[in-house]
Amino acid sequence: MKHTFSVMVENKPGVLSRVAGLFSGRGFNIESLCVAETLDPELSLMTLVTRGDEQIIEQINKQLNKLINVLKVVDVSEGDFVEREMVLVKVKAEGNTRAEVLRMADIFRGKIVDVSPREYTVELTGDENKIKAVLELLRPLGIKEVARTGTIAMPRSKKTP
Repeated sequence: MKHTFSVMVENKPGVLSRVAGLFSGRGFNIESLCVAETLDPELSLMTLVTRGDEQIIEQINKQLNKLINVLKVVDVSEGDFVEREMVLVKVKAEGNTRAEVLRMADIFRGKIVDVSPREYTVELTGDENKIKAVLELLRPLGIKEVARTGTIAMPRSKKTP
């Protein structure tokens, strides 16, 4: 089962290496990894996506918590959460396909961020299913290149009456 971890760490050299080493040393895979500084420049937030059964996920959680420089580990997939990913897609855009690429970008609330005589670069954000769907629809038009950010996630706010 897929799990998304939000890991608050000290913003210091070597922290990312230690986290990646934890996974590789135990034979676990990181499907997606996104790291960025928070509002506090001394802290960074890592969003890790991995797969495993309950026992493996519990072990990952415990091992992450043991690492030096790790301040907080939350498995956001245990509750309601919002996740997003951004993708840049360079698509062939000649003749009739130009209008089709524009329609696809509009349907998926994307935007054209670069134009050349033969290609459009489309920027899209959404969850994993939305990104997969748009890539499948753009593939027949001629995808030239794809760059993805990986998942970022945040627990949903509690709704109070």
